[in-house]
Amino acid sequence: MFKRFDTLIDTIISRMSLDEKIGQLNQICFSTDPKTIDHIKDMIRKGQVGSLILAASSTAGNDDNSSVNRELLNEFQHVAVNESPNKIPLVFARDVIYGHRTVYPIPLAQSCSFNSSLIEECYSDIAEEASSDGIHWTFSPMLDLCRDPRWGRIIETPGEDPFVAGKIAQAVIKGFQGNFEKGKLVACAKHFIGYGASEAGRDYHHTEISDYSLYNYYLPAFRSAVKSGVGTVMSSFNDINGENVGSSRFYMNDILREHLGFEGFVISDWGAVRLPLRQGTAVNDADCAEQCINAGTDMDMVESSYINNLKALVEEQRVAEQTIDKAVKRILRVKLAKGLFENPYCEAIVFDRQKHLQNSRKLAAESMVLLKNDNKTLPLEKDKNIILIGPFVNERRSLLGSWTLDGRAEETQNLYEAFCETVGKERISNSICGNADTIVLALGETNQMNGEAHSLADISVTQEQKELILRAKATGKRVVGVLFYGRPVALEDVEQYFDAILYAWHSGSCTAHAVCDILFGKTSPSGRLSVTFPKKTGHIPIYYNALRPGKTVNAYYGDVWQGALSACYIDGLANPMYPFGFGLTYTEFSYGEITAEKQELSLSDIENGESFKLKVSVKNIGEFSAKETVQLYVCDKVASVMRPLKELKGYLKKQIEPGEISDFEFELGKEQLGFYLKDGSFKLEKGEFDLYIGENCLTERKITVKII
Repeated sequence: MFKRFDTLIDTIISRMSLDEKIGQLNQICFSTDPKTIDHIKDMIRKGQVGSLILAASSTAGNDDNSSVNRELLNEFQHVAVNESPNKIPLVFARDVIYGHRTVYPIPLAQSCSFNSSLIEECYSDIAEEASSDGIHWTFSPMLDLCRDPRWGRIIETPGEDPFVAGKIAQAVIKGFQGNFEKGKLVACAKHFIGYGASEAGRDYHHTEISDYSLYNYYLPAFRSAVKSGVGTVMSSFNDINGENVGSSRFYMNDILREHLGFEGFVISDWGAVRLPLRQGTAVNDADCAEQCINAGTDMDMVESSYINNLKALVEEQRVAEQTIDKAVKRILRVKLAKGLFENPYCEAIVFDRQKHLQNSRKLAAESMVLLKNDNKTLPLEKDKNIILIGPFVNERRSLLGSWTLDGRAEETQNLYEAFCETVGKERISNSICGNADTIVLALGETNQMNGEAHSLADISVTQEQKELILRAKATGKRVVGVLFYGRPVALEDVEQYFDAILYAWHSGSCTAHAVCDILFGKTSPSGRLSVTFPKKTGHIPIYYNALRPGKTVNAYYGDVWQGALSACYIDGLANPMYPFGFGLTYTEFSYGEITAEKQELSLSDIENGESFKLKVSVKNIGEFSAKETVQLYVCDKVASVMRPLKELKGYLKKQIEPGEISDFEFELGKEQLGFYLKDGSFKLEKGEFDLYIGENCLTERKITVKII
């Protein structure tokens, strides 16, 4: 994809000095301080800068950051294209993770929408806003598979499933990048690889990942990103097998470039080039720079390790100049693809902000998950009085999530305002003893309780909020919980006290509007969990696509042994509070029988492109129009290596009107029925496969097919 520029790039590189080549590998911090501006311009003039990151810190999303100054960016670019030795333009980067001025749901929430086309459209919106402010490049999507909700950065992930993560990667990259035209951003798949497996949810910590898990769980999303043409990849902080990933040639070159076929460039995470020094595999900064550049990490984010050390390392023959050339070539490929040589300056873009807000509201509503609705408590009636209480009634900033640089809390409607707009101020009371039959409890965690370097040891609801729940229940009124969290929380202690629970997440600029759309029946909820909810913190990790257990004591995730749930622990069952794929709506759906065109295919037929074609009919037998997400899972019954209980291999989401029957069709071929061995080779085997189609991962509706 990017190699078409290589002849031109070779000509450019042939004219560059070693100093200027190294400068292209150097990303520095943006600043609006006059003295620093002059220093930055001087560095650019000397060819010592390849990129500017428009952020003040490594945890910029929760920190104070200046807004983007397009005029100043153009000043910097003018120096680069007119006064630097070879007139090479800069690339401006910013953490535009899940929104710019218009903020969309956090990525974990988005993945619960199971709506790739809407996600793609929303990221196209985000690209328009960010591009208009002069940004070329964003550090998103984050594709780290995560099975531990204690980890603060789970909010940025697509959850626990590699198939969902692959679909998210495709949608986000297509929305962000398009064909690198005006109004688009260069995307960055991060963090390569395994960061989401940080031990016990401790950020920046050790990861223990087998080769089998690497290829079958952690790499699929990045494989999808590379196939989607992602321009850049960010290395991760963690180590695997005693190697820092960013300084490992095996991971950065052999896996990323050779195995996956990535052609763009790799940037380190903030300060990550120096990690080998901290981890005890390097003596000094020069060692760190040597290890990372030789491994294939092309650009150094803000640490200055490359610009301070690489020239001496080349002179000492510890780094070959050809290695520097390869890194420069990969960076210039992306700059040329983005069109920066032809159009280096930032220009304002005309876009429809109201459309962006409407899409944010749609995605927020489709991301929210109805976890409980006893006795049809929801939807609420607009002409009845409501008691609205809780710490999130007036909250604004936290609704935007923890990685928001440009969203504005003052523009974000709170829940009280949205309720007033929906039903009228006169219908709402803030007293638990008010004249109403229903209490809506707005609970959650702030944006400072999750995100980077914000992990938790306990994901239970706080004691203060538990007490409020109990007081509400003691009134005898119906209690509706609206929960604004960035991660799954353990609800075993409080679930029984709610009549209905809407998991609203941190869903962006239009969170409050979307909540009202669902609570009052304008929209029927359609979110489905992309991550398992444990009953209690002590059950972590718990994820649906685990390997099948060998004995009763290990039975897990709703697995049945001799007709009953088996206990992993002697003090209670550890089956999930809510399983992967779970979510309720306001209507009911009836599934027909699964049918298949053929239930047997030869191994050679599938190797040559044949597939099993499945069909199921779903009828809306309730009173509300709603969307159903039909999910397809595979169980490889006997294989040469252990295979998971179930694996998601397809999903389709459709709107179905009351009384309407809709057909859902799936195909399963080589890619869906095979797996990777620990050496990275792909294998498809003969045998029987149970194919499950239903409403979540615990469905028992299945058909068996055979590869002969």
